[in-house]
Amino acid sequence: MQITATEAKNRFGYFCSQAKGEPVIVEKDGRPDTVLLGYEEFQALTMAARGKSLSARKKEFNETYRDWLDAQNREFEKNGLWCEGSVAWQQG
Repeated sequence: MQITATEAKNRFGYFCSQAKGEPVIVEKDGRPDTVLLGYEEFQALTMAARGKSLSARKKEFNETYRDWLDAQNREFEKNGLWCEGSVAWQQG
């Protein structure tokens, strides 16, 4: 669906409901300018662009660098932090 910016302004609620079923392209000066999407579709596009969710990337990082993280944490437990403002590595 394609609408003008004026139509979008005047009937915003209506076009928000329409965007749940299909993208609504808002034209400004006769050219496509903005797209209204339902939130679920936005989330799907965002996840597809990232490739993996944040929790999946954290899990992969922790698995890949587990030995190094453990060594850093052992060093911290033994010697403390080397300067003020530093923080220990945390797996999460």
